[in-house]
Amino acid sequence: MNLLETLDSPADLRRLPRARLAPLARELRGFLLDSVARTGGHLSSNLGSVELTIALHYVFDTPRDRIVWDVGHQCYGHKVLTGRRGRMHTLRQSGGLSGFPRRAESAYDCFGTAHSSTSISAALGMAEAACLRSEDRHAVAVCGDGAMSAGLAFEALNNAGHRHDLRLLVVLNDNGMSISPSVGALERWCARQRGAAPSSSSASMFEQLGLRYSGPVDGHDLDAMVAALEDLRGRRGPHLLHVLTRKGRGYAPAEAAPTLYHGVGRFDPAHGLPAPAASASLPSSMPARSRLTYTEVFGDWLCDMGACDARLVGITPAMREGSGMVRFQQMFPARYVDAGIAEQHAVTFAAGLAVEGLKPVVAIYSTFLQRAYDQLIHDVALQNLDVTFAIDRAGLVGPDGATHAGSFDIAFLRCIPNMVLMAASNEAECRRMLSTAYRHRGPAAVRYPRGRGPGVAVAPDLDTIPIGRGELQRQGADTAILAFGTPLAASLDAGAELGATVVNMRFIKPLDVDLVVRVARTHARLVTVEEGAVMGGAGAAVAEALAAAGIARPLLMLGLPDRFIEHGDTVSLLAAAGLDAAGIAAAIRRRFGLDAPLLAAGGA
Repeated sequence: MNLLETLDSPADLRRLPRARLAPLARELRGFLLDSVARTGGHLSSNLGSVELTIALHYVFDTPRDRIVWDVGHQCYGHKVLTGRRGRMHTLRQSGGLSGFPRRAESAYDCFGTAHSSTSISAALGMAEAACLRSEDRHAVAVCGDGAMSAGLAFEALNNAGHRHDLRLLVVLNDNGMSISPSVGALERWCARQRGAAPSSSSASMFEQLGLRYSGPVDGHDLDAMVAALEDLRGRRGPHLLHVLTRKGRGYAPAEAAPTLYHGVGRFDPAHGLPAPAASASLPSSMPARSRLTYTEVFGDWLCDMGACDARLVGITPAMREGSGMVRFQQMFPARYVDAGIAEQHAVTFAAGLAVEGLKPVVAIYSTFLQRAYDQLIHDVALQNLDVTFAIDRAGLVGPDGATHAGSFDIAFLRCIPNMVLMAASNEAECRRMLSTAYRHRGPAAVRYPRGRGPGVAVAPDLDTIPIGRGELQRQGADTAILAFGTPLAASLDAGAELGATVVNMRFIKPLDVDLVVRVARTHARLVTVEEGAVMGGAGAAVAEALAAAGIARPLLMLGLPDRFIEHGDTVSLLAAAGLDAAGIAAAIRRRFGLDAPLLAAGGA
């Protein structure tokens, strides 16, 4: 039996002599590589945090002492050491382990951290609670993969710096990376510390905020790590330990290309992942690939529009690869801005550009746009500024689960004055919508999903579509299905089965009210379908329009239910939510009945 198999909890780990920790680290790293290769998931960050994970659980009395992992995708080793080794084969699969810390999953997961930069605030709250209850326990925030760059982290540091009675430790897991290489002044400071001997002057930034600084420490030297943590465990007050690690540590391909191995599908570790496609850096005049991803459609459009308009500035909050902006950065480096993990700043920065007559395009995941909602309202929409939002990962995101699903953007965007909101049903429409949003003088957003489109050919032009105009896709009778975005394909299949009319609504705001009213007057029943939350969503917009027009028609609203949908295969999740063709048809039959009497279809 190998050493790892003898450990079922951190208590078992703490009984080991220190000399056994280095062999354990080798076993754990090998286990993680093999496990992630079988399931897919986050690899390079977890390989880089092996020794740190072991040292933390070796020194601190978890779960009595709290450890908050931030960003949570570095928690796989933590899961293995806290009794979940035997379930790692279920990682990110339906009914299996989450890819992030999850309180319902284990007592050792004291806080859910799938979005970055929350750990210091949460750990400070835990340390305060211990103080109020006179409990002598520690709270540790492990802040890595660029998470320290966000404003929330500094808000927490500012709040923590004067509380010298608390047992709070912030571990800065400094690997020089978020997903892409880290950017900004904090990264420059970290880079200077990596090559410098520890000194009081190097610690001045955190010391001035009131945190006692220690380090930098080699995060792969277990003896040094354990010694540093044991020393800090005996102290009160807020402390920061600066730990230097390397993403992908111990697996040469991941060390050489940590971004490529940040999030992986299943692969053979003996051969590694294939190199990125050469087309990522080819000019946009190359022939279109079959079945582009929506992210690729955006990336190609951004380069083409950037070539046509020198005012365009592309902005990402630390998601260059994920948002498809690599080629744009190569072509227009002066007009590419990585704001770091700082969504609020990215949106208001875009507003500042727009005030000066430039044309910012903010590429952002739906789930991360939630973090900049006030800025979207107050700094962009209220001033009616010309900012385009390319909202990737709208709808369900499969194995990334509820924390990363784009379930709410329709509901929270359509209520904002001055906002234009479109939902793309295929690749070609997505490109035209992006051009429409860009050329609209005011805030506009296009939502599109993760993954590949249905294979509709994308024209190379930059044509627009009329704002607020939907289109009839299939003429039927009695029942009309109004589809918003990607559910159009399933709606067409369901419509063919039921003999129903199908409309591609395209715009959520402004809604094509004339089309809705016309369809309502000529059909006995209406159905709306969207890959977003039903509550407050596009279906609700249709209901509001019908009420305003004084039209009473039976209306079935299909979309994501009022619950968080967990991780799993996207196709299966959509089917479970009733958003595939079979589910749409079945829902219509259940609601209206095959033999339901028709209402008179000729008046209000």
